[in-house]
Amino acid sequence: MHKLIAAALLATCLIPATAMAQEPIRLAFLAASSQNGYNDATWQGVKAAAEKAGGVEVEIFDGEFNAATQYKQVEDIIAGGRFDGIIIAPNDTVGIATALEEATKEGLLVASTLFPVGPELTVMTPQVAGLTTTVASNPVDGATAQAEEVVKFCADKDPCNVVIMIGQLQFPFDNLRYKSFETVLSQHANIKVVATGEGSYSPDASLTAFQDIIQANPKIDVVLSNADQHLLGVEIALADAGIPIEPIYLIGGGLNQITVDKIKAGVFDATLSGYPYSEGFYAADALIRAKKGETVENWIDPATKATNPLLVTKEWLDANPDFKAEWEG
Repeated sequence: MHKLIAAALLATCLIPATAMAQEPIRLAFLAASSQNGYNDATWQGVKAAAEKAGGVEVEIFDGEFNAATQYKQVEDIIAGGRFDGIIIAPNDTVGIATALEEATKEGLLVASTLFPVGPELTVMTPQVAGLTTTVASNPVDGATAQAEEVVKFCADKDPCNVVIMIGQLQFPFDNLRYKSFETVLSQHANIKVVATGEGSYSPDASLTAFQDIIQANPKIDVVLSNADQHLLGVEIALADAGIPIEPIYLIGGGLNQITVDKIKAGVFDATLSGYPYSEGFYAADALIRAKKGETVENWIDPATKATNPLLVTKEWLDANPDFKAEWEG
């Protein structure tokens, strides 16, 4: 009997610590900027997936809209050895690839949100060796759809004066969107792109940029923007200049709740759908499942899982009055 008890005690001592107290899965979310509303919604999605799974710890890092800062964060995470995976909203989709490849070599799971990482922004499957998944929609598809709506509005106007408000042209993804706008608009002789402003995803920066634009170009028919935040600055600039907003076609991107309310009120006209919460949730969920040994998709397009259309208009919102956006703005 004593021998049996001793054997049982010995067997208990030999149980691995992980079986007695499972180590949590630790994920780092590298926001392009933690002060940005879209990124905050992505973070909320990350946290929701962690809570749903249980046994998952998450931490956010502020990329400050700075590529060098984000690159250093990846290096520090690799060196620190605290995390099992990285979810990144990349500031520089090309430059960050080297750091993320090093991360995967060290055994970290990596998911990219909003954009793919690598030289080809239209290739959604992983371009970085070892990258687990990309949770994003093809940016060319969205930008092209926006520009085509502008073409429809401008059909009976000659000239049709267009201002493009973009985030920052130094960002590869914004440059691609801008070129996609130009590709569509340049095919129509009546459409004149009279100015381009950089809004830096900020109403304040957009206000300043647009004030300068309308001083030189007071006759504007369309404002085409990749971000809803830019339209808020544009709205203020137009009001300050005494320029009526009603005749101007205003189309943004991101689908935040502020813009939804303004489209319902007839202030803005349309926005390209964005899914920041879903991006964070699906990315975190994929890494958690991959860490547990499950097979996950290497590209998840949140638009294919949504109930709303690619472009949201007043007509659609009037038909779907209970719709709520994934982020406030």
